[in-house]
Amino acid sequence: MNDEKSLHAAPALQDKDESIYQALMTAIVEHQLLPGSKLPEEALADVFGVSRTGIRKVLQRLATVQMVTLTPKRGAHVASPSVEEAREIFRTRTLLEVANLPDILAHCQPPHLAALSAIIGQEQQAHEIYDGPAAIRASAEFHIQLQAISGNQVLTEMVTSLSQRSSLVIAAWGAPWRQGCRCHDHEHLVELLRQKALQPLSAALTHHFEHIVASLRFERAGVCLPDFARLFGDRKES
Repeated sequence: MNDEKSLHAAPALQDKDESIYQALMTAIVEHQLLPGSKLPEEALADVFGVSRTGIRKVLQRLATVQMVTLTPKRGAHVASPSVEEAREIFRTRTLLEVANLPDILAHCQPPHLAALSAIIGQEQQAHEIYDGPAAIRASAEFHIQLQAISGNQVLTEMVTSLSQRSSLVIAAWGAPWRQGCRCHDHEHLVELLRQKALQPLSAALTHHFEHIVASLRFERAGVCLPDFARLFGDRKES
């Protein structure tokens, strides 16, 4: 009987861990938890209704994908990319995403273009109403879906991870209202994709990333303790 209960409890615990992981990841990516923010185990355990051991496991997962830093005696903080790391992230994205463009063009069909245009529409709407989290989501989704057209799942996963880290860079070094990418840049990329113009498309995507890096201020804001109850208070019972 006890063994049967354990078998049922294990998946439930895994689901809870995954839910907490995704909640924290989303809060970090969407700039609700800013770079340098403290992530105390006790406060998070209380708001999510789990043990500190459970929170520690989630924080270790986030550290593995470089979204959180774990420091002895200082605990966990949202990762704060250095200037060098920020440049390297966008340089790596340029190398990967531009190199994949021939395969994207080879597989691109009208439904892909329609899907990308729909994402741009969501991004534009988010900018119009100053909805930062929605703008960030749409911007990242555009690049991920663009790369996914190629059918290269490994590269798409890498771009997804780099997009998450890019959000940290923009949170750490971006201007006060600098959420995601410029919508008209994405519109231009879709138009060149529709024309199947590889060289102009490669140049435009390269310039797109260069412009993002050029817009970064490389000035760091102060560190504060976030309001975890406001961010995650409704998740304790889930």
